Amino acid sequence: MKLVIPTNDKRGLKDTVAEHFGRCNTYTFLDDKGKVIEIIDNTSEHMGGKGLPPELMKEHGADILLCRDLGPRALNLCKELGIDVYACQANTVKEIFDLWKNNKIKKAGFEDICEEHKV
Repeated sequence: MKLVIPTNDKRGLKDTVAEHFGRCNTYTFLDDKGKVIEIIDNTSEHMGGKGLPPELMKEHGADILLCRDLGPRALNLCKELGIDVYACQANTVKEIFDLWKNNKIKKAGFEDICEEHKV
């Protein structure tokens, strides 16, 4: 199982979770024990590259996305790609992983969509 977290830098478990899932600088990938596997730059179309963030994450083997916020299209695409999404307001990679590992956050639904995407 491979988890991905949108992050602001390349500081591993100490890094901060990015506010905006698609516009983060990096994606930090962890195994299910919390070990950092890899950190990649966000090369999606949101950052001037190609493809959508969920597609980039899936290319790198993500099974689970842990994030603060995301929009309805991103949530739908993650579901289509088989990526389970969990959302909460954690600050660091370690904090959001620990919350997930200890079953303290639930799977994200449309009620968890960030306010700027609600109409």
